Amino acid sequence: GGDGKKGRSVPPILQKARDRTAPMTRIGIYGGSFSPVHNGHLAAARAFMEQMWLDVLYVIPARDPPHKQLDGQVRAAQRLRMCELAFAGTEGVIVSDMELRRAGKSYTVDTLRELSAPDRRLFLLCGTDMLLTLDEWKSPEEIFRLSYPVYVRREDDRTLDAPILEKIDAYNREYGKVVRRIVMPPIPISSAMVRGILAAGGDVSGLVPPPVAAYIAENRLYTGKKGEKDNE
Repeated sequence: GGDGKKGRSVPPILQKARDRTAPMTRIGIYGGSFSPVHNGHLAAARAFMEQMWLDVLYVIPARDPPHKQLDGQVRAAQRLRMCELAFAGTEGVIVSDMELRRAGKSYTVDTLRELSAPDRRLFLLCGTDMLLTLDEWKSPEEIFRLSYPVYVRREDDRTLDAPILEKIDAYNREYGKVVRRIVMPPIPISSAMVRGILAAGGDVSGLVPPPVAAYIAENRLYTGKKGEKDNE
């Protein structure tokens, strides 16, 4: 259809995918606060790309997540920069500031609307928390209409097995889509853990990509001087 008009704004990587004979470009969406981005995020992104056969993965730091209070000490632009550094060498990844540019709260459904197109199939990556509360998010029926939610478990909490399966069954009945799982070994790293180690003056070089560790040190992020009540 009307590709001519919009051709200018298409990133080259998407143009390349579009020029193939495949009818649909498979696009992954990985949102989050990424405060900071760590090796668990990178492993989840790689598994997502491989297992969903993605042409492109958008990594989208949230400006002001409706579901989390963010540590005021680290600015959105810094979280974006850390993502750019973390994914710099990964082919097919676009780190996007689309949520940072948006006024007000950033909702997943707005991002899906922005990326949606007839020749695109959108896959939305959910963590365990997000999966279990997806029906409480803004416009869940539209989230399911515009995308195929998939989930990844970075934790290894067996007590969540049954609630997760119940939710997947409920979503299938309610929205007519099966939420598939991205399989990967549990990676016991969280952003909160990384921040805690940094606040205590510890070394996070094994937990975050080297350029991110360097950026954090250089800008003295998460030192614990401010934002003490940061606990998510």
